[in-house]
Amino acid sequence: MIGPATALRFDPLMPWWVIGALAGLALLVAGFAFWRGLRGWAWRGLAGLAAALALAGPALEVGSRAGLSDIVILLDDRSASQTLPERSAQTDAAIDVLSRQIAALPDTELRRVTVGDDEDGTLLATALTRAIAAEPGSRLAGVITVTDGQIHDPAMLPAGLSAPFHALLTGRPQDWDRRLVIEEAPAFGLIDQEVRIRLRIEDQGAVPRAVQGRSANLRISIDGEEEQYFAVPVGQPLELPLTLGHAGQNIVQLGFDAPDAGAQAPELTDRNNAAAISINGVRDRLRVLLVSGEPHAGERTWRNLLKSDAAVDLIHFTILRPPDKSDGVPVDELSLIAFPTRELFLQRIEDFDLIIFDRYRVRGILPPDYFQNIVRYVQNGGAILVAAGPEMGSVESLNLSPLGQLLPARPTGRVIDQPFTPQLTEDGRRHPVTAGLPDAPSADGEDGWGRWLRMSEVEADPDAQIAMTGAEDKPLLVLKRAGEGRVALLTSDQVWLWGRGFEGGGPQLELLRRIAHWSMKEPELEEEALLADVSDGLDVRFTRRSMQDSAGPLSITRPDGETEDLPLNEVGPGRFAADWTAPEPGLYRLRDGELRRVLALGPAAPREFEQTVASAETLSPLAEATGGAILRLSDGVPDLRTVAPGRNAHGRGVARDWIAITPREAATVTGLQRRPVLPGWAWLLIIAGFMLVGWLAEGRAGARRPDGGSAPIGA
Repeated sequence: MIGPATALRFDPLMPWWVIGALAGLALLVAGFAFWRGLRGWAWRGLAGLAAALALAGPALEVGSRAGLSDIVILLDDRSASQTLPERSAQTDAAIDVLSRQIAALPDTELRRVTVGDDEDGTLLATALTRAIAAEPGSRLAGVITVTDGQIHDPAMLPAGLSAPFHALLTGRPQDWDRRLVIEEAPAFGLIDQEVRIRLRIEDQGAVPRAVQGRSANLRISIDGEEEQYFAVPVGQPLELPLTLGHAGQNIVQLGFDAPDAGAQAPELTDRNNAAAISINGVRDRLRVLLVSGEPHAGERTWRNLLKSDAAVDLIHFTILRPPDKSDGVPVDELSLIAFPTRELFLQRIEDFDLIIFDRYRVRGILPPDYFQNIVRYVQNGGAILVAAGPEMGSVESLNLSPLGQLLPARPTGRVIDQPFTPQLTEDGRRHPVTAGLPDAPSADGEDGWGRWLRMSEVEADPDAQIAMTGAEDKPLLVLKRAGEGRVALLTSDQVWLWGRGFEGGGPQLELLRRIAHWSMKEPELEEEALLADVSDGLDVRFTRRSMQDSAGPLSITRPDGETEDLPLNEVGPGRFAADWTAPEPGLYRLRDGELRRVLALGPAAPREFEQTVASAETLSPLAEATGGAILRLSDGVPDLRTVAPGRNAHGRGVARDWIAITPREAATVTGLQRRPVLPGWAWLLIIAGFMLVGWLAEGRAGARRPDGGSAPIGA
């Protein structure tokens, strides 16, 4: 549509205040003449105003206008919830029909916007606001969206819209679904203490009568262990008590069996019938019992290490006066505390996470029954660390007590008194207790740490791991598992030389910390472990720690049950890794040999499937405010019409419903021409004409007599 546009503009030849002064002077002169009763005052006033108007430069501005086409925005919801039964087909059909109807309208353009998946859900309102902002408001004739109505950014819906907004809902009126809702779950929990998860199972939509009022079978599993089943009511919140059994990540899997409502009315999806919750298990405080058999130079090393850790509760006893010491001093005159052996090793031994024997000699302080109780403590999951000195090769060695059956090495009775540099074994370079220690010596034994001066010779058990060697390549640090517990043996009491910086020193505190924490089963020091480092989105880096020469492939079971194998590449001694991107959020099961782990990616339950039944609740206010409609595609794709602004934009036709857009008739100026209203000579004629008429009128008045006669002509 093309048409002219004309407007009056001014191009003043002088400043506006000069023109205004001239016009005011003309009016003042005309007013004075009128007051004196002079004829022709009006013509003289008009002559002054005409002069002022001529100086204002009036001109006609003529523009050429070209009509602009109308714009219709069509939003296409392709989020995960739109993949539920029949919705994809409904969406494809509606988009095809509407696109053809819009293309058939004259002077109308289509803007397609596709809304996909996002980690925050369906952000349809954000996409709608951006699409509207990108188009001129004067050309927007309508907005149509094909969706299930489940959006997760309702606050981003536009407050006002100058064109009709229509929402076409996918799905069926008989749709229904049952889902698991996690109302509250802790991120952290204390080991061996109860934590609670609040949850409920709820129905939504047109629930079949065969399902109403029936309970659900809730399944619970921690870290992929055997599932437990409980019958729970539907629609009622309940609290689930759990006890975390280990430090680090604990994956709690919750789910229920899909309800049987018959083949004619199945629930929409079972993707929201399960959830995975990650709870990080932490220890309240690590309780350590340190027993020093005698005062020595390295005694403070252990005490300083354990006291510097705020997460450790330390009880330390040093035996200063053994029972076999005869100095003649009565017991009641000694200012020493009696060693509470019965309380520590019978009554409260289970309270400790680790017991350290530092240069302990068997002198009759602990009877054999107490040592047997320590053995049971270790086999049931406790930990023992023995830091031995010369006493290891004597008749007072712990090896000769009932505790000897747990020790990972047997002393030969020889004490090696010669300097040596601690070296890492092949196992030591793989074991997390010693792998990566700062300034470790190279594989050929060059460089490395400061020397120690003494150690006891031992022979390690076949099933023990020798992490470090000392003089004559004899075992220096030996590690072993015993039942459910762990035992570590350090065959020298010279580690304190590193702390003093002797010959450059070494990683004393780091080594002792790792030994202690490995004994207490800290997850980051497990020699056989599968770690998953989740970065942005669904990118995962798997790291497999192993004492073996090879590892993998890693078997990954996806949420849909499909399995794939991922090869692992060696990135260091005892470390194998691979990068992987998960195809979707959910619960993944990992397996490498006997090692299993569960990995939860994304939210506890996919947000797209929290609400699955199509609903117009969120979009209805915007449709009502703009005169649009909310229609179900299960009733058919509506016809598209055009109506004038302000008219009802939807209705019921003969065969089906119809929706409408409002043509805007917007235009743009394509050309502009300006010409004066009158040329300069015309303004001069008008001004002169007004002045002449005024002079003639005044002259005729002067020629008349007072009685109405004419005055004589001449002198």
